[in-house]
Amino acid sequence: MIAGHPIDHIALVVADLNAGERIYARLGFQVRYRERVVDQGVEIVGMRAGGNTIELLKPLSPDSPLERFLGDKSSKLHHFAYRVDDIAAELRRLKHADIRLIDESPRRGAHGNLIAFIHPSATGGVLIEVCQPSQTAYLATDL
Repeated sequence: MIAGHPIDHIALVVADLNAGERIYARLGFQVRYRERVVDQGVEIVGMRAGGNTIELLKPLSPDSPLERFLGDKSSKLHHFAYRVDDIAAELRRLKHADIRLIDESPRRGAHGNLIAFIHPSATGGVLIEVCQPSQTAYLATDL
């Protein structure tokens, strides 16, 4: 059940990754990781937020769905990600509960994590990701 799992990260889409990083650095956040995930179409900077992470996502293409989502804003909240131990089991549980999913099967995300998204129509308009860290993935608790 998602409610019993910790938040892995909160993702913001940004128009300018360097500017976003500078803003959060001035607020005292520190860079935790940088990564380009070509098959997801994003460049990511993870910023330490206590025991969690704020991920700044910069679309790699101007015709990206994330770019359209961002519109004319400089940044916009995109999703919350909850860390689960067994993403396949969680997806089965959600599907059995008639929760609409974007991804019925996990796919690879940043750090080799397995990820899947719950459709915003099932959550009152909020995009939620379930995330199972890979064995070698960075965890927010690895401070």
